[in-house]
Amino acid sequence: MSATILPTADRAATVLPPRRAWALRPVAAAVLMTTAGSGVLIEAARAQTPVAGPGLQVSPETGARFGPLIKADDGGGPLVIEADRLSGRPDLETLAEGAVEFRRGPLVLKADRVEYQQQSDLARATGNVEISRNGNVYRGPEVQLKVDRFEGYFQSPSYHFGRTNAGGQADRFDFLDENRGIAYGATYTSCPAPDPAWLLSTDRVLLDTAAEEGTAEGAVLRFYGVPILAAPTLSFPLTEKRKSGWLPPSIKLDNKSGFELGVPYYWDIAPNRDATLTPSVMTRRGAALDTEFRYLEPGYLGRVQAYALPDDQVANRSRWALNLGHEARWEGATVGEIDYGLALQRTSDDNFWKDFAGTLPSLTPRLLPTDAYARRRFDHGWGDTVAYTRVQTWQVLQDIDPASRIVSPYQREPQIGLRQRGASGGLEWQWETEANRFSNDDPSLQTGSRLHALGSLARPWSPTGAPGWTLTPRVSFNAASYDLDQSLADGRRRASRVIPTVSLDSAWIFERDSTAFGRELTQTLEPRLFYVNTPYRDQTGLPNFDSAANDFNFTSIYSDNVFSGVDRVSDANQVTAGVTTRFLDRTTGAEALRLGIAQRMLLRTQRITADGTPITQRWSDLLLLGSTNLVRNWYFDSTVQYNSDTSRVARSISSVRYSPGPLRTLSTSYRYTRNASEQVELGWQWPLNAPAREHAAAVLARDAQMLEDFEGRSRLAPLSGCPGAWYTVGRVNYSRRDSRITDSIVGFEYDSGCWIGRIVAERLSTGRSQATTRLLFQLELIGLSRLGSNPLKVLRENVPGYRLLRDDSPVVAPALSTP
Repeated sequence: MSATILPTADRAATVLPPRRAWALRPVAAAVLMTTAGSGVLIEAARAQTPVAGPGLQVSPETGARFGPLIKADDGGGPLVIEADRLSGRPDLETLAEGAVEFRRGPLVLKADRVEYQQQSDLARATGNVEISRNGNVYRGPEVQLKVDRFEGYFQSPSYHFGRTNAGGQADRFDFLDENRGIAYGATYTSCPAPDPAWLLSTDRVLLDTAAEEGTAEGAVLRFYGVPILAAPTLSFPLTEKRKSGWLPPSIKLDNKSGFELGVPYYWDIAPNRDATLTPSVMTRRGAALDTEFRYLEPGYLGRVQAYALPDDQVANRSRWALNLGHEARWEGATVGEIDYGLALQRTSDDNFWKDFAGTLPSLTPRLLPTDAYARRRFDHGWGDTVAYTRVQTWQVLQDIDPASRIVSPYQREPQIGLRQRGASGGLEWQWETEANRFSNDDPSLQTGSRLHALGSLARPWSPTGAPGWTLTPRVSFNAASYDLDQSLADGRRRASRVIPTVSLDSAWIFERDSTAFGRELTQTLEPRLFYVNTPYRDQTGLPNFDSAANDFNFTSIYSDNVFSGVDRVSDANQVTAGVTTRFLDRTTGAEALRLGIAQRMLLRTQRITADGTPITQRWSDLLLLGSTNLVRNWYFDSTVQYNSDTSRVARSISSVRYSPGPLRTLSTSYRYTRNASEQVELGWQWPLNAPAREHAAAVLARDAQMLEDFEGRSRLAPLSGCPGAWYTVGRVNYSRRDSRITDSIVGFEYDSGCWIGRIVAERLSTGRSQATTRLLFQLELIGLSRLGSNPLKVLRENVPGYRLLRDDSPVVAPALSTP
């Protein structure tokens, strides 16, 4: 259950993006619109072309063929008629014979013979009739049409659509008027004849271009001759316009719920409102309903998602989940523009995230927030000021296993603040002040109110005559006052403290030209020195509402506080020294190699630490960084935290990726933290046989063509598959410390040329000995739709470098509906 909230930058009401499932493009839609153009051609010829008169000239390009050039009245461009023989009687009839070709703009009509009766306004084209327009081609033995009324028929047409590289045939197509037509016995497929792997057939299709809607009767979708979907009557849009209707069913299989079948219904409420309702049935748990409602107005937008399982037959109770997002802007004459919003996630019970993994989109599935805010921004020219208020609460999903329980974060009820940053006269400053009320459901934790103020003033300086050198002195402070609900150890309920900090940041950048691995490069040398001094202030007796130790990395080593949040400020008298060198491609500016080293030197013992143990060692751990793609198709990246006192690696993250081209990626990473964790990750997308390798090579060549000509991208033909191509895809995380696989995704993709099959198995760890395993199936009918559960989102988010097999063969999908 997921959605995309549109940004609030444009507050004008607009149209929500459609939910689409089918790309039904039968002969009727295209023939109706295309042959309408041919009628205009014949009418233009009747009105403007003299018969056997001086207007006829021998075309120099064709020698013996007639090729009069006629200017059209309707702005459609000039009309060119070519034929071996052109004859007739004025105001009665016109006859063109022998390789007849009408051309006007993107439309070309070819036939052996075209006859036009002016009195009855009847045009008839016979013999190898072919109509092509915008990459679509229609063929048949005969077209007969009353031009002005646009009534007639196309006998036994076949058709091929360039955009989807698919087509079919019909027994007959009748033109009712310029907007409506009926196709009888129409079929559609992207597979080769005579025995297509899949085929959509209909008894009768009525199309109405004015209403932008089509209605099919007796529609049956067959896969290798077996009917897999049928509807006595269904409707579909003829354009990209949204339409209410049923979407393709989804199929899931997991060890928690069993087999699940869902049938989504899309409701196009209004251009700026829509909803998707998905009733489903699980063999183990029963019936459920998943709903999503989206809205977009001039002053606000949002979504509401709800999942309901009234009677869970496994848990013997009702289960539900709610996900709400709302963003808005209110404009008042007095206060100006105020942005406000609400984000809310809630579930019925602690085990919901285990039993229905992925139902709620959250990076922290066991911490579900409710966050309401309002803010007002003031722009002063030299800077900006923001006034804001916020209420933040959490639902914590705990585990029965005490070892897996998590600490409940504090709730802000409320948070009120004012923040400003600006620059003037070479000075840069920023400050904020906030009042917070902290509460917690855990009675053992301290609660209360906090008023704090943070501020800093800096003066960046670049010495004259020393380009590439910057010197930034900075002074800052952190002040906080507490009013607590429980007494401190000394009996007080009120406490306050003010902690100042001074720092000096100095950085240089040197450059020189270099050559390596046959490439012209620019090498940089970027040394940096950072000094910070913060006096010691005892904070052990004060509560800790929002502070935590920062991760030790190349960014945090140059910060003036080892903690995030407000409640803890580390004492410091230290210097951090580091140097980075980069090799940049002189032509493209791309980074080919980066090496870095940094270390902190303590000039006195650091007494404020995360665990309360003072740091007495003079030197911090050494940070080493390296990344490169100098070797073609290879990328290396590694960060190492090395303890020189113990001569051991304290932590490291290393990754290697090999990607010789599209659809061919291998990656591995190694994550190690001493005495805590050691994990190996392997990810891949790789062809398994020769047809798959040929397809990957074709994608690579196409990508190169796109890079050479961005403007020509839309003119490239859709990329077809290689029949019989097998691919494997996946990602596996293995814990060496626990000697077990934690999370894994393993799947296979098969491209037959006109359909793609995917099967993906996913295992998500939900505890030390618990996991959720599910199986995802998908059948993609190229040029039509995708059926089954959707593993593509899972693959994109979890497999590094994953790419769709048919990136350039779009599946456009208007909704189906059964009246």
